[in-house]
Amino acid sequence: MALRTIRTIGDEILRRKSKPVTDVTSRICELLDDMRDIIADAQGLGLAAPQVGVLKRICIVNDYDQKTEKSKYIEMINPEILSVSGSQTKEEGCLSFPGKSGIVERPLNVTVKYYDRKGKPHTFGAKDLIAVAVCHEVDHLDGILYVDKVIEMCPDGE
Repeated sequence: MALRTIRTIGDEILRRKSKPVTDVTSRICELLDDMRDIIADAQGLGLAAPQVGVLKRICIVNDYDQKTEKSKYIEMINPEILSVSGSQTKEEGCLSFPGKSGIVERPLNVTVKYYDRKGKPHTFGAKDLIAVAVCHEVDHLDGILYVDKVIEMCPDGE
């Protein structure tokens, strides 16, 4: 089980820009394993390395399959958004801002390039809620938080 904890609002690391991963080491794989445990335990949609105190360009998105009711974790090392299209406005929250949410406008479709834990490159097309999650997590890697993009905050607890 992961010993790392989720950093929350006010922690300065959330505002810092992450550094690219140059080599996928056993420590990077351990970080990915910990992040998977944390996101599963928190029942989150995504998690970025800065949220657990590591300034590396790593994030995970849970592409949950509603038909099978199983999580499919997409581990992204050095993700780069290649293209976006469309627009959607949704309520968005963040594990680093417990109990808070706000209305944010994000792309409807996103294409992202990334590397997996074996160093293999991938391209992934995300839409709807998963596109929101990809954009949200990649923003974390640049020190950008969803509250920076909020159109309107929702009342606490909603």
